[in-house]
Formats: sequence, C-alpha cells, structure tokens
Amino acid sequence: MSNYRVPQLQARAEFEERRSRFIAFLEPVASRSESLIFLEALKLRYPDARHHCWAYVVGDPSSASEQAFSDDGEPIGTAGKPILNVLQHRLVGNCIVVVVRYFGGIKLGAGGLVRAYSSAVNRVVEAATLIDYVVQCEQVWCCDYDQESLLRHLLESVGGDILSVCYSGRVEVKLKIPISQQSLFSNLLSDRGGGRIELQDS
Repeated sequence: MSNYRVPQLQARAEFEERRSRFIAFLEPVASRSESLIFLEALKLRYPDARHHCWAYVVGDPSSASEQAFSDDGEPIGTAGKPILNVLQHRLVGNCIVVVVRYFGGIKLGAGGLVRAYSSAVNRVVEAATLIDYVVQCEQVWCCDYDQESLLRHLLESVGGDILSVCYSGRVEVKLKIPISQQSLFSNLLSDRGGGRIELQDS
C-alpha cells in the first residue's frame, strides 16, 4: 500500500464546453453507502441535468478495496471511467466525484467527452483541500517495565501512536505505525533495547 491524499471538505468546480455545462463535485466518503447518499442528494439538487456521472474510491486509489463508476447515459467509457482514472492517477482516495452535465445541444463526440469529464475532475481536485493519508499498521510489542519509556520515545520519533497498554509480568504495548517506518522502528528497538523488546505474533 502507498500513501495517498484525501479531501478534507467538499469541493466544486464548473466550466462550459461547447455550450454544455459541467459541474464537478468532490466529496469525502468512507464507504459505498456514503457515496451513494451523496450522489442521490445531487440528483435531487439538479433534477433537470442530463447526466450525473460519477466515480468513487474508498481506500488507496492504486489498490482500492472499494471503487465503482457510472457513465449515467453517456456513451460507454466516456465519463465514469475517465473520472476514476484521474482519481487514480492523482492518488486521491476516500472520495466520490460527481460531474453534473447540462447538455448544450452540441455533441462532443467520444474523445471530447473523455477530455471534458477528465478536465472536470482535474479542476475539482485542484480546487479541493487535500491532506496526506499515511497508511499505518498495528503491532504489539512486549518489553520490561524499565524499557517502556524508551519504547514510547522511539515510537514518537517515527510518528507512531499507542493504542493500548497492558501491564502484567511485562508491559504489552499495542501501537500503530506508518508502514514506511516499520523497518526503522524495529531496528531502533533492536539497537537500543538490547534484544529485550520483542514483537508479538499477530
């Protein structure tokens, strides 16, 4: 999994192409159901539009756990797939983009439609406030009581967070850490912990 970007808030962009009006919306979502709720809300808001084309990505856009798209009456492959392609190319996840089109009476042709819908997504991505989403994993480490402060210090140095701590015969720390920092963190614990800080099998 790679790091990617996610929108903080809804964004909107609009332009005209040969008298057709394209209004693009980008909305942060965390599931298919949230995506479809947003889509239905836009259909109610713009009931007279000719098309409501869309694509959503939940998770990492380069290997999304959940994604879908729709041409909504446009020729196959000219709207939904181009919308999704832009999101994947620009590494934007956890969002839905809906492009509302008011037909202006002049046909754009397949190539023109692909360019118009791609442009709509690029414009709304540019208008959005995006933040980095750091892919993390969970681990459980076990250490002696006198090493807990060391473990906490090293975890903080690599941008990790503690989820829970269990005190019994030893200290068991459940944590989350950026995947990109796993090797460094493990090496730091090995070098500084004298072999007494151990990763537990998940």
